[in-house]
Amino acid sequence: MTGLTYKDAGVDLEQYEEAMSRLPAIMKRTHSARVLPLVGGFAGLFQLNSAGKSYKDPVLVSGTDGVGTKIKVAQLAQKYDTIGIDLVAMCVNDCLCLGAEPLFFLDYLALAKDDPDLISQLVRGVGLGCEEAQAALIGGETAIMPDLYQTGDFDLAGFCVGVVERDKIIDGKQIKPGDRVIGIASSGFHSNGYSLIRKVVFDHASLKVEQHVAELSQTVGDALLTPTIIYSKLVQQIMHDPVLAGKLSGIAHITGGGLADNLVRIVPDNCEVILERKAYDLPVIFKWLQTLGNVHADEMDRVFNMGIGLTLVMRADVAEHAYSSLKLAGYQCFHLGEVRSANGEAKVTLV
Repeated sequence: MTGLTYKDAGVDLEQYEEAMSRLPAIMKRTHSARVLPLVGGFAGLFQLNSAGKSYKDPVLVSGTDGVGTKIKVAQLAQKYDTIGIDLVAMCVNDCLCLGAEPLFFLDYLALAKDDPDLISQLVRGVGLGCEEAQAALIGGETAIMPDLYQTGDFDLAGFCVGVVERDKIIDGKQIKPGDRVIGIASSGFHSNGYSLIRKVVFDHASLKVEQHVAELSQTVGDALLTPTIIYSKLVQQIMHDPVLAGKLSGIAHITGGGLADNLVRIVPDNCEVILERKAYDLPVIFKWLQTLGNVHADEMDRVFNMGIGLTLVMRADVAEHAYSSLKLAGYQCFHLGEVRSANGEAKVTLV
């Protein structure tokens, strides 16, 4: 009688080794001299202080996230090379809200069975995201769990570590009445609200991923899989601008919960932020979804970023300088509103 093997249980070690052999080249593209070589190691090594970088009083900043049910859209479209970018963005953008410089990234991929092509596509997206974020991909885990996932299913999670000098931490405590708010455009839905998006697009409207949408000038799949913007270079530009030194008081990543619920997280008590809807034109993709599903405006505001992926709060005397320098660098940004004095808990109001 032939003994049972790992392959009989659903884990093919030969395919696993093939998949793993494709990843080092992807990872190496993201490495700088600060990543220390460790062939066959159980973890990754990253040098904080180096010849080109040194810190006086560094504080490490960390964040973790996933891409939610946007994965389901990727499965429908059979397109897997962009959601890795989303994964990096969701983790890195959160760390940026403290003024951090991203250092390195790790990913976790769980799936039902070994699939070298799928794994390499997913990790290639993570690598592209890390290059854009200027973070090194120094490790990760690929877990094959046939009893927990159905064939074709998978999940992605990521972990980012960054650093900021203690005296340059941006945590919102410095926000005060008179500060101005600048909004940075998103690329669409980013990675939030996809349970509602899928309900509207695929269940309610019965659209297919390959269908072309005239209003969007692209297919449903391409529109819904547009990667989340990674704001690393933008935040580093702001953090290193001498005119803005000590005058940037808050940064908020606009994810699930929308503008109000995310921005209020960093606003101190006795302050109210007034944001003007007319400050920018609502992107077409949000209008399309709202009309397609007859979604109430309040629900749209509560679920989606509505075209703003990041907000910067700063002193009024430098707001125009920041706006102009970001526009000159090619970023789409808007003067959204201001901070006013109020009584009681912090509040953000859209008018």
